[in-house]
Amino acid sequence: MAALVAVALGGAPAAGAATPARHPDLTWRLSVTGTDAQLRGLAAVSSRVAWASGARGTVLRTVDSGRTWQRSTPPGSEALDLRDIEAFDARTAVTMSIGPGDQSRIYRTTDGGATWTETFRSAEPAAFYDCMAFFDRRHGLAMSDPVDGKFRVLSTDDGGASWQVVPDAGMPPALAGEFGFAASGQCLTVAGGRHAWIATGGGATARVLHSADRGRTWTAHDTVLASGPSAGVYATAFRDRSRGIAVGGDYTDPTGGVDALGVTRDGGRTWSRPAVAPQGYRSGVAWHPFLPTVAIAVGPTGSDVTVDGGLRWHSFDAGSFDTVDCARDGACWASGARGRVGKLGWS
Repeated sequence: MAALVAVALGGAPAAGAATPARHPDLTWRLSVTGTDAQLRGLAAVSSRVAWASGARGTVLRTVDSGRTWQRSTPPGSEALDLRDIEAFDARTAVTMSIGPGDQSRIYRTTDGGATWTETFRSAEPAAFYDCMAFFDRRHGLAMSDPVDGKFRVLSTDDGGASWQVVPDAGMPPALAGEFGFAASGQCLTVAGGRHAWIATGGGATARVLHSADRGRTWTAHDTVLASGPSAGVYATAFRDRSRGIAVGGDYTDPTGGVDALGVTRDGGRTWSRPAVAPQGYRSGVAWHPFLPTVAIAVGPTGSDVTVDGGLRWHSFDAGSFDTVDCARDGACWASGARGRVGKLGWS
């Protein structure tokens, strides 16, 4: 089992190479990024290309598998926290800063970060944008904590060059105290071309909201994850419009893994607890693109892998990461505190 997962996630040995004497172990191959900024935003484009974003307006890009990183800062974002980044290739990326009112902004580059254009700045004092996701190169959504009692959603149909507020008539009311966690850029996720999910916490229950029409209408469903002022669903990942994983817990109790992960097989309408859960709060999760039952979860106390669709999880690393993302070619990357970035491999 370990060999199958490791080869799929990290690459097979070169032709003619000797067969390892033991099963290889999954491992994060760390990069020297040249920054100590916390990197909660991550976009895996391929084995060679990845982007990361974070504190102090930091944006990093590698085009050589993490051997070197180029840093850029969108103008005016030097004091902002860029908690999410979505990238389409080595030149085109969209990044989001978080914060109340006009601290929530979106920037876009089409030249690898050499120049950036601000394409959205919130004019609503009550708004606090948390994360964004793209269905394809043109169509995407961004979400804010509730404004006037409902989660606020933006949409774009030109790759993030412009954004429009989605009317909230199709959004159910938020619970008292409910909000999204801007911890990993994964509180809003998409799958299947039209389906989107918002992860929440802070209220009486931890919920996942689902849209089947690219954000125009939403339905809310309770999960099995714990909820509270610092607890809830921090991230979701959906293999398709039906199979999903929700991770979270309480960030003030990083080693507590009770009610911190759920699995769904019906698009988020119902959730079940895994038979074996990660032993700690987890803030990021991603499916592997090739192996239909393999996913990775990360958090400040370690990384875990499942090979059975989320029912059983196995720890393979004790280092701290905030988020994880897998590219279409099978490369998986993770990023987190103090500029830590890793690419999944095997040893």
